Amino acid sequence: MTLSSEPIAGLARPARRAPSLAMRLDRESVFSWLMMAPPLLFLAALVGYPFFYGILLSLQDRPVAHTGTFVGLKNFATNFRDPIFWRVALNTFVYTAAATLLKMIGGLAMAVAMNQRFALKNLVRALLLLPFIVPTVLSTVAWMWILDPAFSVFNWFLIALGVPRPGPSWLGNPVLAMGSIIFINTWRGLPFYGITLLAGLQTVPPELYEAATIDGAGSWQRFRYVTLPLLQPIILIVTLFSVIFTFADFQLVYVLTHGGPQNATQLFATYAFDIAMGAGQLGLGASVALAMFPALALLIVALTLYMRRG
Repeated sequence: MTLSSEPIAGLARPARRAPSLAMRLDRESVFSWLMMAPPLLFLAALVGYPFFYGILLSLQDRPVAHTGTFVGLKNFATNFRDPIFWRVALNTFVYTAAATLLKMIGGLAMAVAMNQRFALKNLVRALLLLPFIVPTVLSTVAWMWILDPAFSVFNWFLIALGVPRPGPSWLGNPVLAMGSIIFINTWRGLPFYGITLLAGLQTVPPELYEAATIDGAGSWQRFRYVTLPLLQPIILIVTLFSVIFTFADFQLVYVLTHGGPQNATQLFATYAFDIAMGAGQLGLGASVALAMFPALALLIVALTLYMRRG
């Protein structure tokens, strides 16, 4: 009698169970958390801890090398009664708004120009990144020499045009000093805008421009109705980053003007540093630094909601 290897009729070999949807979701959730753990730990250690420690300091009367005393919101009340604080707030908003607007307009123009075909285009693109690559302190020291009243390149040019000697004091006049730091911040941040928007421009399908041209659209109409709507999400994201970086700018202003003359270029970051490190009042300095947070938070929420709606 030969035994057959075929299964007996009526008896089915047990089939392997396919992983259930719940099991697959559970594995994906575990994998997702494993991937997110390193950046979350990094943010908690290098961003979260200093932020919450700064909040704790702002609620204390904490001189340098002394134990802090809890004073609640007294430091914030002191700031609100300080006329210099409100001058600093105005300076920061003017500096941020003007520099961001100039970078947005200039960066968009740079991206449109760089999107055209011309000789040595790749070399020009690389050179445009130099202001963004050079360390801030190094480029700022160079600008200090360029704007020096005695050796300023600008003043030599103006004197050659007939302006009486000596030329204007670019960093000694309150209005010119603010204009100078806005100009230098724009020069430094322009490549970030230009290269990012250029990458966005190169994702626009050429067929859209061809269709618009066939419909009779000119250069301005193609830019307004094709380019701008497609670049709007990228413009908003770049603007958000630019506002955050410009609002909290420290190195450029501190090295170039140290907040002067007469607090004309003093920003939240430089003023907080002067109070905390110069005057030795860590708690009061922390409260000045935290004054930036509500405005930035509102701006980030507003831009995020706008992008989600779009």
